[in-house]
Amino acid sequence: MTHKSQDDKQRHNTPLFFWMTALLFTCLCWTPAWADSLDQQQLVEKASHTVSSFMEDPNLTWFQDHVKEAKALLIIPQQLKAAFFFGADGGSGVLVANDAKTGEWGEPAFYVLGGLSFGFQFGGEASEVIILAMTQGAVEKLYSSSFKLGGDASIAAGPYGAGVEGATSANLNADFLSFSRSKGAYAGVSLEGSIIYTDDDSNQAYYGKKIRPVDILVTKSVKNEHSAGLRQAITTATK
Repeated sequence: MTHKSQDDKQRHNTPLFFWMTALLFTCLCWTPAWADSLDQQQLVEKASHTVSSFMEDPNLTWFQDHVKEAKALLIIPQQLKAAFFFGADGGSGVLVANDAKTGEWGEPAFYVLGGLSFGFQFGGEASEVIILAMTQGAVEKLYSSSFKLGGDASIAAGPYGAGVEGATSANLNADFLSFSRSKGAYAGVSLEGSIIYTDDDSNQAYYGKKIRPVDILVTKSVKNEHSAGLRQAITTATK
């Protein structure tokens, strides 16, 4: 390939990269940095409703039977997907971890899930997502500022229904299992390649000071009484 053709290829790819970045940024940034605690309270309330709806869905019996085995739950009440030749998805959510010593579920920490996909595709959709952290290594990954699903930690789509069909040992041994519902129906989706990162602005707004996820999830140095409904919903689901 000549030097000229390489330059032409680079110029051709630059607009695509620009629009990919712009679309991902748009999808992920609907929660503004200046959001006050009311935004976070609403997200926590929506997360509580998501847990309840998953527990009532007759198509998610495997989830209902095994959610108690999870060490932590990342709950995303609304994951938005947009596609125009390539896709971008993202959503704000809360992570609640279980204390192995007491069996109690702690205060929520705020996270964002985002990713890109490639291929000829159009349209958009919204879905509810719950990701189960099944291993201690998975939980420890969540203490970091960001990590990639499928790269830094393994993830698989959780079994549908009772999980008899397609529930391979490889899937069930993954660090994370993901479950999603779209418009009230089961919507299996692969989150491999997506990035999870902490939402420091939301954590600060909700707890009234700068705080790290490890302070919320491990040392438990902060509390917010508003989270009682979510923690109760998870406690009920994991009995």
